[in-house]
Amino acid sequence: MRGSLTAKGQATRGRIIQGAATVLREKGVAMATLDDILAHTRTSKSQLFHYFPGGKDALLLAVAQFEADQVLDDQQPYLGCLDSWDAWYRWRDTVIERYEAQGDQCPLGSLFLQVGRRTPGARAIVIELLRQWQEHLATGIRAMQSGGHVPVSLDADRTAAALLAGVQGGVSILLSTGLSTHLHAALDEGIMTLRNATSAAI
Repeated sequence: MRGSLTAKGQATRGRIIQGAATVLREKGVAMATLDDILAHTRTSKSQLFHYFPGGKDALLLAVAQFEADQVLDDQQPYLGCLDSWDAWYRWRDTVIERYEAQGDQCPLGSLFLQVGRRTPGARAIVIELLRQWQEHLATGIRAMQSGGHVPVSLDADRTAAALLAGVQGGVSILLSTGLSTHLHAALDEGIMTLRNATSAAI
């Protein structure tokens, strides 16, 4: 569908997806209706089904992809160039700043707690998001290994997985309590584990 749309059509489709994402974050997937989305995006029902022939499920899948892309985009450019301790701390600050500012309106919460559970397709998007996120972190760890900042004996993939799990846990607690203390701790301890690995290897 997307490849056959004109530039105007793609813009309209994107507007509907972004508007739907806002509605789903505010009301939740279970409570939000197509009428809510139509009203928020000022879209007719025929127009919505033109861009999403599969109805709400097709729209949810598009929203899931939008939210997944947003999660990674919010961490750039730092997530893509974790090749120094300064870059790691800039990434840390960016993650904390984004999630504290977004609160319960964050794309990660919407994707993990709501949209990603609805269909196998949406769940596949969540899995791919986690794979890409972990790979970015692992690539950063390998860059630090190449620069001599982290011992090559450290398992980059496993360490990246643990750091990602810590971030996920911290964000979940933030969404539940409004407190970012655990997210701070997860990121600080994760980076400190990397820095201490060098001392442990000596």
